[in-house]
Amino acid sequence: MNLRSIRFRMTAWYAGLLVCLLVLFGAAVYLGLGAYLERTLRAALSEQARTVREEIDERIADKRLPNIVNFLNEKFAPQLNARFIRITDGSGEILYVSQPTADGELDPAMVPRPLRKSEQEYASDVRLPNGERVLVQIVPINTAEGRLVVEVGSLYAPIDAVLWGLLMTFALGMPLMVAIAIGGGYFLMRRALIQVDEITIQAEHISSRNLSQRLPVLKTGDELERLTLALNRMMGRLEDAFQHINRFSADVSHELRTPLTILCGELEAIVQHERVTPEVLDLVGSALEETARLRTIVDQLRAISRLDAGDVHMQKVPLDLGQLTTSTAEQMLLLAEEKSITVRCEPQTGVNVEGDPSRLKQLVVNLLDNAIRYTGERGLISVSVTRQNGSAILLVADNGVGIPPESLPHVFERFYRADKARTRYSGGSGLGLSIVKAICSAHRGEIEVSSTEGVGTVVAVRLPLSRGINADSKESLAQFKTASSS
Repeated sequence: MNLRSIRFRMTAWYAGLLVCLLVLFGAAVYLGLGAYLERTLRAALSEQARTVREEIDERIADKRLPNIVNFLNEKFAPQLNARFIRITDGSGEILYVSQPTADGELDPAMVPRPLRKSEQEYASDVRLPNGERVLVQIVPINTAEGRLVVEVGSLYAPIDAVLWGLLMTFALGMPLMVAIAIGGGYFLMRRALIQVDEITIQAEHISSRNLSQRLPVLKTGDELERLTLALNRMMGRLEDAFQHINRFSADVSHELRTPLTILCGELEAIVQHERVTPEVLDLVGSALEETARLRTIVDQLRAISRLDAGDVHMQKVPLDLGQLTTSTAEQMLLLAEEKSITVRCEPQTGVNVEGDPSRLKQLVVNLLDNAIRYTGERGLISVSVTRQNGSAILLVADNGVGIPPESLPHVFERFYRADKARTRYSGGSGLGLSIVKAICSAHRGEIEVSSTEGVGTVVAVRLPLSRGINADSKESLAQFKTASSS
């Protein structure tokens, strides 16, 4: 599970907020119910104490006070209701005390006497020797025979039992409620973000080659619909910008061809002049070399721009990539022999692809030219063509100087040179791999470079599917190094 995903974070925040709310709600219910039950019990005790006072007043007036014991036992039966009643006179002598409760939890004889003397009714809390809490309601009575004190009390245990049951309900039910809420929230978030995943998948397939594609617009009327519309408008602006850049590069390259051709012709005419001194001939020869190089760069830029824009008409025909690679490698042997480099070509037979023969040949030429250029004297270049998973794999490996790791992401950029110390004469124009990349894209293929400094470089081209390299680059380099040592 991705802990940084929106789905996880939203679910975590939702669960955390829900737990906090449930805890606050439970605490409020617990405290509120406890206060309500205590208030209700005290009201019942107060009502019972007033009833006892009224009976005492009535019986004192009728001279029937000695019969109060039987009356209280019959009417209130305190020992059966987990309560107690105690009546004392002004000197503290007990006139009446109820029997211990039936469960034996409350013995009135163990309840401390009230220490406070008041003419008004008041409530008191006392503790039994065993720690049990007892709520006592005390009502003083002033009669003709003297002052009496009526005490009516009850254990707090029934309230504790109710609160404990509520606490257990929360303890057992809250985790279940939170788990159900988290599961439901995660499920709902997952369903809501499925559309985002679909947009992400569609966006991953859009590149500079297919900027005309658009993301599916979700007709939901919410933020996702506005997001997809904004992204589609942004891709429209990017498509216009790419087309403008490609048209500009193509137009500039086209416009430069004519003056360069004229300049080259005029320089050649100067060379053929009879009165030209040797010094001028050297200058004109150098200018011709620079002009020819500039024409090559212009032609390469024009080719890249047209390939990127899709304006090049390519005649895609079935061809044997291994046979094409073999014939091209044979034509490049002369350049390799100048540096005593061995070119080993090991293609499989019957690796057929659909493509433009001239463009694919240009691809192989550029790869071999780069390999020869950056491989030292008596080096080895290995070229292979294989079939893997329905795709043709072209591998060009050398044991040259290699490419620094920080330069690998930029090798397909125009005019980029991995070694800044290389001059434009030894390092080329920096457009070779850019052309190779454009040709691969035009053939719905993919190219990848892996290299280790001091060991060599492996360039892999997959046609026609864009699925990446199946073979590990380090393993390829190790195999190549073993082959070169043997």
